[in-house]
Amino acid sequence: MKNEILELHQQFCDECIYSQNYRPATIKWYKEAIGQFLRFNEGQITHIHQISTEKIRHWFYTKRSKGDWTADTMLGRYKALKSFLKWCVENGYLKDNPIMPIKKPRLEQKLPKSISKQEAQTLLDYAFNVPSKYQHTRYRNKAIIAMLIYSGLRIRELLNLKFHEINMENRVILIKDGKGGKDRLVPVCSKLYESLDKFIQDRKRLDKQSIYFFTTLRGDAPLTYEGVKGVVARLKKVTGINFSPHKLRHTFATLMLEGGCDLFSLQKMMGHSDIKTTTIYLSTSVTMLQEQIGKHPLG
Repeated sequence: MKNEILELHQQFCDECIYSQNYRPATIKWYKEAIGQFLRFNEGQITHIHQISTEKIRHWFYTKRSKGDWTADTMLGRYKALKSFLKWCVENGYLKDNPIMPIKKPRLEQKLPKSISKQEAQTLLDYAFNVPSKYQHTRYRNKAIIAMLIYSGLRIRELLNLKFHEINMENRVILIKDGKGGKDRLVPVCSKLYESLDKFIQDRKRLDKQSIYFFTTLRGDAPLTYEGVKGVVARLKKVTGINFSPHKLRHTFATLMLEGGCDLFSLQKMMGHSDIKTTTIYLSTSVTMLQEQIGKHPLG
């Protein structure tokens, strides 16, 4: 028996892809949410009008009370279901959105985790010096870590980076189709330039022809997320520093503010849609706070 809800949801996803240019990861996230909701209500819901506020609230309450979901997970499911039901109302399949009477869950205000300036320098030093059978691997690994620390790229942006999108002459990186489908420019500082230049020269020596900037050692296949995880794992082992690619993105933002970068410029480099997202890094910089507390008139 066909499920009317799944058919409508597929139409919703198709429209998101072709009209709004949503990413495959977002569509997968939408489908996981509706799939979980229908499995929770298996045998009870097959038609769109059977989705009620009570059924949605019971799903949320059960998952949260049993500890299956964090507040962040619940918020994700809430947003995914809300988007679909809003589409149903706009297209005349529902009169009202049944999720609206349910309050959106509040998230804990956690500060983004970063590493210290000294730890960042240690990673840069070790990235090239970790023993490897192949010289190119060392140049590539140093360029990857330098890119994360000096430009704050997201891991997906780093892996999708094309060779022609790095303009060494003008010292700028073009990030195409970043989060939210936005393009942005990120400047290349002198230290990053050095690492990228050495990597590019060694890449030319090997006559690599891939359009992707970072590739596997053998051949021209683009570097994968698993490949970067391997680089991170080796560095964590030899340095004892607990870090991840995303933590290095947070480190970039924190160090930039400590160095005097203004919020508006940092917002542009990070690719944040809302400057409120960028302001949270003001609270992570202990150095900046210490400087400010010194301005107390009785201090």
